[in-house]
Amino acid sequence: MKFFNLIYSLFFRSNFFPIVFILTVIGIFWYLIAIPMNTEKVERKFKNLNSTEKIIQSWNLEKPKLPTPHQIVKEIVNTVFFKKISSKRSLVYHGWITLEATLAGFFLGTVLGILLALGIVHNKAMDLSLMPWVIASQTVPILAIAPMIIVVMNSVGVTGLLPKAIISMYLSFFPVVVGMVKGLRSPDQIQIDQMRTWSASSNQLLWKLRFPSSVPYLFASLKVGIAASLVGAIVGELPSGAIAGLGARMLAGTYYGQTIMIWSALFAAAFLAAFLVITINFIQNYTLKKMAILT
Repeated sequence: MKFFNLIYSLFFRSNFFPIVFILTVIGIFWYLIAIPMNTEKVERKFKNLNSTEKIIQSWNLEKPKLPTPHQIVKEIVNTVFFKKISSKRSLVYHGWITLEATLAGFFLGTVLGILLALGIVHNKAMDLSLMPWVIASQTVPILAIAPMIIVVMNSVGVTGLLPKAIISMYLSFFPVVVGMVKGLRSPDQIQIDQMRTWSASSNQLLWKLRFPSSVPYLFASLKVGIAASLVGAIVGELPSGAIAGLGARMLAGTYYGQTIMIWSALFAAAFLAAFLVITINFIQNYTLKKMAILT
């Protein structure tokens, strides 16, 4: 009886069952869509196949239009666990190159975002003049800006990590600015008035009230910012002729028609983004508990 209660709790009273159900539905739909998308290649490559054989072959083509989940999983396992980390065929190697640019851009974007938020909150002129430009900056497509940044920095001899980090910074600073401005302005007026009755200076008001109140908003922004930074790092690898990184891996797959390579790099990027967001979430929970905000 205890065993059945455990199974019931695991599948129906936790998040496990909904996740498995959704993944199963997506997987079934994926396999069904792969059949018509890959059938044309199967018919050109193989003759006199019955319907069942066509379906099986459409799920196992070497260069399919739409690779199936098991092909992607096989490619990921092969390039993660059965290739040397230093090999340029290893997803770990390419993921590390992209991670370096992501973290560098995320750090620069976070610092820039916090500094801009402090200026916007404490200076009315910056609020009125700078905030509209911060918002307008995100209306320009990153695909248009990335090549310009790469070309300009290459022209002055700056290559490698820094151009990609700047592109990542461009995407990641915006959510930090918006979140920190909201957080720094979150204390109620009565709290601010109370601090002023205690003759608190502007610095004391910032560090004792505004900044602690902004921490939950900051972490929410950092989760968005780290994902945006990863996108910026990948986009930065596309126009730069990079030979390493997840973006370069996708580009190489496009050149050679290796759709399985492209999809495996996409999934690797998704797993990397999930790992980074989970890491920030862990730091958030630890920090908020220490601050006695989260109980």
